[in-house]
Amino acid sequence: MHAFLDFEAPVAELEGKIAELRSLAQGDAKISISDDVKSLEKKANKILNDLYLALTPWQKAQVARHPDRPHALNYIEHLITDFVPLAGDRKFSEDEAVVGGLGRFKGQAVVVIGQEKGSDTASRLKHNFGMAKPEGYRKAVRLMEMADRFGLPVITFVDTSGAYPGVDAEERGQAEAIARSTDCCLSLGVPLVSVIIGEGGSGGAIAIATANTVLMLEHAIYSVISPEGAASILWRDPARAKDAAVALKITAQDLKKFGVIDEIVPEPMGGAHRMPSQAMDAVSEAIARTLQAFSGLSADLIRTQRREKFLGIGRSL
Repeated sequence: MHAFLDFEAPVAELEGKIAELRSLAQGDAKISISDDVKSLEKKANKILNDLYLALTPWQKAQVARHPDRPHALNYIEHLITDFVPLAGDRKFSEDEAVVGGLGRFKGQAVVVIGQEKGSDTASRLKHNFGMAKPEGYRKAVRLMEMADRFGLPVITFVDTSGAYPGVDAEERGQAEAIARSTDCCLSLGVPLVSVIIGEGGSGGAIAIATANTVLMLEHAIYSVISPEGAASILWRDPARAKDAAVALKITAQDLKKFGVIDEIVPEPMGGAHRMPSQAMDAVSEAIARTLQAFSGLSADLIRTQRREKFLGIGRSL
């Protein structure tokens, strides 16, 4: 059973009762629980549906960070066949926070790049919680330049709270690496599709999300700073993260309205962590539509579309 978030307490209570009934039935075959289970499941589903139809920005942030939510490696395994991982930036070292390589998406050769948070303690430490260092962004640049050289579309999966803020990252030119990765995105003559699958945090996200089309899952978040960080700066009180989440307009619905993203990918009821395969299938369909729309376009047209898209953000507000 997956972990429940604080606001899901009523659902957790009902699902706990369902589990108790099933346990009793296993101990005594004479006990009939089907009607009771159906009634409780119907009630739990209604509560869950009502909750997710009215999520606050802060609640969406909690859903976007859910530990059971599918991560970049899950998407790569589910969507990409013949995947060959490529490592290293050819300058300093390998950064496990950024995963990438060659593969096929629905039979089409592509380059895939993703920010991987990890799914348990060991993998989170290995992938540095998805917070890339300069070598991670330089690896992304290397892979994108290779894609451009061989005419391969690029798919990126964005899921990071932000670039790694440590001293060693700053010593190796974190800001410069992010800027060059963003510039590389803009210069590509092949289609670039980015998917915000969880958190899209600041420059750490935009470095691989300056795309022709930016897709965003329904309950993901995308912002210039985390709600906690904004609350610490504005009010010197991280506890006001809920207020910051509202003010920052971090939800997919707000960002679609502002033209920052292009399409919202619907999630299963209760979030992507409840039905990962269904969520990833929806992402697959959205990526396929996007790549089809750019099929046959010249490199100049692809670059121009991407450039005009970002220059146009905010102009009509």
